[in-house]
Amino acid sequence: MTSMAERPSASVEDYVRAIYGLSERGVAVTNATLTQRLGLSPSSVSGMITKLAQLGLVTHVRYRSVELTADGRRLAYDVLRRHRLLELFLVEVLDYTWDEVHPEADALEHAVSDELIEHIAAKLGNPTHDPHGDPIPTADGIVEKPTTRLLDQVEPGTIGTIARVWDTDSELLRYLTDHGMTLGARIEVVERKPFGGPLVVRIGEPAQAETHFLGTEIAGTLSIRT
Repeated sequence: MTSMAERPSASVEDYVRAIYGLSERGVAVTNATLTQRLGLSPSSVSGMITKLAQLGLVTHVRYRSVELTADGRRLAYDVLRRHRLLELFLVEVLDYTWDEVHPEADALEHAVSDELIEHIAAKLGNPTHDPHGDPIPTADGIVEKPTTRLLDQVEPGTIGTIARVWDTDSELLRYLTDHGMTLGARIEVVERKPFGGPLVVRIGEPAQAETHFLGTEIAGTLSIRT
């Protein structure tokens, strides 16, 4: 285990987690996408990318995407393990809802020791996924490969269950809850309206299923398992 004194700064950890999160979704990691993801100025992001490269955590060629090195990926897995276990602990033990946990875990992930995290993991039964369906890296740095597909990439007629939500926006998560679009819910893709129109889905078991028209933001946020 790494002692807290040996850890990089919170900002370094935030950056490697953000870089991993973008690449996990297949998004090119550039100054622009990181600026948007982190809500910081382009100059701040550029300066931190240079620092991360000097620390051996990323490789970066000008005008090309940023990539985590092996050390960078391992650090990202460590941070994600802390973050996702904390989210699950808050939900399972302290009765938080899934729309409340992200900012709390953001703050706590830098303050908890690896020893405490392993106690939390044991208390929760060494879980594999957090409250949003995100895989929790193991203590050895192994991450489960996703077996899900984004909703906006599946064809009409597909039936599955909601397995992951790729967003931490509290309002969006509350909207999903209010409309029954939670993990494990049955979902049927009925139709894709033409000319960039919404995706028509039915949520719930057939006898009680409700029809919803989903825009690109939500359709690009939900992953399903068929």
